[in-house]
Amino acid sequence: MDSVNFFKGYDKVSHLENQNPPQRIAQRPVSTAITISAILLFTLVIGLTVAALMLEPVKEPTDTDSSSLSSNSVESIRIICNVTRYPESCSTALSSLNASTNPAPEAFLNLSLQVAITDLSNLSSSLKSLNDLDSEPALKDCMTLFDDALSRLYDSVSAMKVGSGKELVLTKEKISDIQTWISAAMSDQDTSNDGLKEMGSTVADKVKSQVQSCKESISNSLAIVANMQNLLLKFGLTMH
Repeated sequence: MDSVNFFKGYDKVSHLENQNPPQRIAQRPVSTAITISAILLFTLVIGLTVAALMLEPVKEPTDTDSSSLSSNSVESIRIICNVTRYPESCSTALSSLNASTNPAPEAFLNLSLQVAITDLSNLSSSLKSLNDLDSEPALKDCMTLFDDALSRLYDSVSAMKVGSGKELVLTKEKISDIQTWISAAMSDQDTSNDGLKEMGSTVADKVKSQVQSCKESISNSLAIVANMQNLLLKFGLTMH
């Protein structure tokens, strides 16, 4: 009897086990792992790209950017006047070329020489108007020196022009001649200035500002022609 009950109990347990089979642990699909890896990789690439852009140095515009110089006369004037001893007066003298769409170093040199001629002519006229011109040999010497200096400046302007005079052309030979002439004009003006100082403060004070303007304009012209070959290269131009 007991054995019968034992088997009956065993049948109940077996029946219960058959009704509730053990559940298998669900495995994570492989596709989910691949998706997560792709997202992480994409995020990493984006992060590295942003970091590279932030660390990339900003390129500063250089003086040798000929394309910007040819379209920006203000920048062109800055480049030209940077080679002079008096950049402020140089910029003022060349400012009338701001309207030019394609300024070239030859045009700047021509204008600088024209300003120097005007300044020297005004100084000469001021000295001629002084009452003691006939009584002061030093003043007469100055007038002679100024005339010689003006002649050399005019020669410099003429040497640049070809044909009808509207076109400006520079060669190595012309640059050498112009540099020599402007140097001689500056020497004349310096000699005259020394003579004016020796005369006393009265005469020198009357034309002091004009003397300085004349000195700066001639000096600027000399600096421009002395650096002409390098300036042409910066503007992307070649010597004729």
